[in-house]
Amino acid sequence: MSIPASINELLQLAHQAGDAILAIYNTDFMVEKKQDNSPLTAADTTANRLIVSSLEQLTPEIPVLSEESSEVPFYTRRQWQRYWLIDPLDGTREFVKRNGEFTVNIALIERHTPILGIVHAPVLGTTYYGIQGSGAWKQEADQPARPIRVVDRCRKPIRVAGSRSHAGDSLQRFLEKLGAHELVSMGSSLKLCLVAEGRADIYPRLGPTSEWDTAAAQAVVEAAGGRVTTLDLQSLEYNTKDSLLNPHFLAFGDPDRKWSDYL
Repeated sequence: MSIPASINELLQLAHQAGDAILAIYNTDFMVEKKQDNSPLTAADTTANRLIVSSLEQLTPEIPVLSEESSEVPFYTRRQWQRYWLIDPLDGTREFVKRNGEFTVNIALIERHTPILGIVHAPVLGTTYYGIQGSGAWKQEADQPARPIRVVDRCRKPIRVAGSRSHAGDSLQRFLEKLGAHELVSMGSSLKLCLVAEGRADIYPRLGPTSEWDTAAAQAVVEAAGGRVTTLDLQSLEYNTKDSLLNPHFLAFGDPDRKWSDYL
């Protein structure tokens, strides 16, 4: 598998977008509403412009799909064998709350599967990245990147990653069936990264997400030896339908536990 740009160039791009976001984060920014009532800030649009224009220069032959430019019709994108899928600011609600748990997500999709992903949390100074067949890493501040891996045998109590902003009844029912557990709350795609680095055993997402929310972190989880699946344990795929909404999904490390039993 060939990567069309160097991982160092892509990491640098994620950090540049993060710096642009932080410049706005530290001001009295305005919050607008999209048609679906989700929040939008200048940080979203600024980071989007930076990432899209940079990717178009780095890899002009590869199309780019972004949350902020998602109007590409399915009859066009269904022909894409390989494309960039980005969320320039995942966790805008966390950004507005100023809790630091938001990320820049850059993923490369090939034949419906994320094969490369970068998840950069600018406030936390933390970056996760993974490449299919090569492994996954976590880099904190100026420290060297270190390899990360899922925990492939659950501990007791089971550690469950949960949403900071989207906890609901479905998750509560899952937790009741699961029994003894420890809930680790986190915002944005960082919940998937908790699974990737072994700080959580399972992340059940039983509410709405879009493909750009999950692709980069899914690449990290899978490169770290884990799985991200639909509720019937089929691999979560991309660009297979007109809608860009994901089905509900599970991210986990232990392949032998039948997680669907707790749904």
